[in-house]
Amino acid sequence: MAKVKGTIVVDTETCKGCEVCIPVCPTNVIAMSAKVNSKGYNYMNLVGEDCTGCTNCAVVCPDGVITVYRVKV
Repeated sequence: MAKVKGTIVVDTETCKGCEVCIPVCPTNVIAMSAKVNSKGYNYMNLVGEDCTGCTNCAVVCPDGVITVYRVKV
C-alpha cells in the first residue's frame, strides 16, 4: 500500500477560529495561530509535516474553510 502525505490550506480570512478541527486531527498538526485575520479572529494553521490527508478537519469545519490535499509518496 502506498504511503500518503497530506497538507491542508485554510482560508484564513473566513476562518473564525472555532477550534472544532483541532481535536479531530489524529496527528495533532493543526493549531491556533497567534495572528488574526481582518475580522479579528485567530485562525487555524498547519504545524508540522505529519499530516496524512485524512480530511477529518475539513469534514467537521462548520464554515468549510479547510481544503485537504493528498499525494502518494
